[in-house]
Amino acid sequence: MFIRPCYRTKNGKRHAYWSLVESYRTERGPRQRVVAYLGQLDEAGRLGVKQVADDSPDNQQEARQHKLFDDKQPTTKPDWVEIDTKAVRVENCRRFGDVWLALQLIRTLELDQFFQKIIPAGREQIPWSTMAEILLVSRFCEPSSELYIAETFYRQTALCDLLGVANQKIDDNRLYRALDKILPHKEELEIFLKNKLGSLFDLEYDLLLYDVTSTYFEGECKANRLAQRGYSRDKRGDCKQVCIGLVVSRCGMPIGYELFAGNTTDVTTVEQIVTTMEKRYGQSNRIWVMDRGMVSEENIEFLQEKNRRYILGANKAHLKKFEQELLKKEWSKIREGIEVKICKDPEGSDEVFILCRSQDRIIKDEAIVSRFEKQIEERITAMTERCEKQHRDPQKVEREIGRLLQKNSRAARLFEITVEKTEKGAAKIIWNKNEPHRNWASMSAGCYLLRSNVTDWSDEELWKAYIQLTEAEAAFCIHKSDLKIRPIWHQKQDRVAAHIFVCFLAYVLWKTLAQLCQQAGLGNEPRRVLQELQELRVVDLILPTKAGQEIRKRCISQPSEHQQILLDHLKLKLPRHLKITDQKPENK
Repeated sequence: MFIRPCYRTKNGKRHAYWSLVESYRTERGPRQRVVAYLGQLDEAGRLGVKQVADDSPDNQQEARQHKLFDDKQPTTKPDWVEIDTKAVRVENCRRFGDVWLALQLIRTLELDQFFQKIIPAGREQIPWSTMAEILLVSRFCEPSSELYIAETFYRQTALCDLLGVANQKIDDNRLYRALDKILPHKEELEIFLKNKLGSLFDLEYDLLLYDVTSTYFEGECKANRLAQRGYSRDKRGDCKQVCIGLVVSRCGMPIGYELFAGNTTDVTTVEQIVTTMEKRYGQSNRIWVMDRGMVSEENIEFLQEKNRRYILGANKAHLKKFEQELLKKEWSKIREGIEVKICKDPEGSDEVFILCRSQDRIIKDEAIVSRFEKQIEERITAMTERCEKQHRDPQKVEREIGRLLQKNSRAARLFEITVEKTEKGAAKIIWNKNEPHRNWASMSAGCYLLRSNVTDWSDEELWKAYIQLTEAEAAFCIHKSDLKIRPIWHQKQDRVAAHIFVCFLAYVLWKTLAQLCQQAGLGNEPRRVLQELQELRVVDLILPTKAGQEIRKRCISQPSEHQQILLDHLKLKLPRHLKITDQKPENK
């Protein structure tokens, strides 16, 4: 679910609302419907927000906010002065909303305290824990290079006021050294975050979803032994890359990750990941969910060694064993267009197999096979006619047919093609369609197979658990699009690892915001919330007096109706102004 801004008219007056929208599937395709309208809070809601914003020792959230802002009212009666209204101006307009929100998320997770604990203060002018926060906020709000952070981003935001670090103190070398400081604490941070997130949002870690992706470099990367050429998910096989194995919970909350060389195949990473996670968090009674790229007989044996439970995608070649089951009608309908059924292993093992059939996938598979079949048929017909007219070398024709079938592999088995020599030594093509295989392709279209040793779950529960793998895929999409995980500016192995670690932490902030949105009834897509709040600005308001003096106030822009609704539902209270620092303001 996601939110969409809208207006509604009541009693002749227009009011701002957010509509909570849900996407759902129908026979005619995906559709959307409004679940609820979110407007201004009622009196009970406003009182709740007021209590949250109350400056009391029992309120930990506001206690953390007051570490950033000095918003107390003066106890003495203010003096009145005359203002020259014609000379009133604003200066030093900078970004506020997104960096303030990122710091609120860091405080919620107590990451600032953890950084201070694991990176003790030394002789440095700026604590490394503060520099780590700057790296994390920058990656969350505007992913870019360390040089851009130092020269542009930091100066365009209110971070200097929020963190108390002057602009001139931030440079790329200090940011690079901060990367070096946090990388050795990767395992400690992952354990801390897993426990903290579990307690904050009452998360369950009974289901662990594991998937692998890759990210590529544009350079030789001689100083990085992990940078190798391999199967590229980004369609850049010409570039070196590293592989990232990510483990997330059933709701997509990241638990941990590992880096692998770019030429590592998915199937060889399973044992290391499972062993690492068990060493870090214990074996417990968790269920591992992985796609068919992770499946091998060796991995199955490894998972079964210590009675580990799993739900895996099975190779489509195994479908042939269940041909009779495909013809039977005892299917369970999970939702519109999705049917599943549990089958016992024909070989008599303790595993169960789950046959799945999707109507949308049937249409897609048949369309793909039909397109490739047409391409092969047209080409092979033209080649046959050419061989009848010309004297062609049989070996050359065979190689040409091989390339044709390789290019259209999805339909290659639908044809039986042989090349014979005529009495004159010329090539003669004889071909026909393989009808038994054509029938099997039609029968198995849209079908896929799962295998599991979880025998006390229903077919629906097993299928839904496997489909949760989309959470891992969504995590990779956000890493690559919103957080820009590709290490464009890094070549050394440790710096690449530290860069990916910061991206991992930024994704934790992303999912934390998603959980807060879900608790507040704002759906589970935080992108719109972040886009709205990042429009808030901090400005210096200059009030020249008629006595010749100037009053400078550092103020926060007034939130719009839609922004205020989001803040109220998230129980966040904007400060009215920031404390003026001694550093000279910069006009940008």
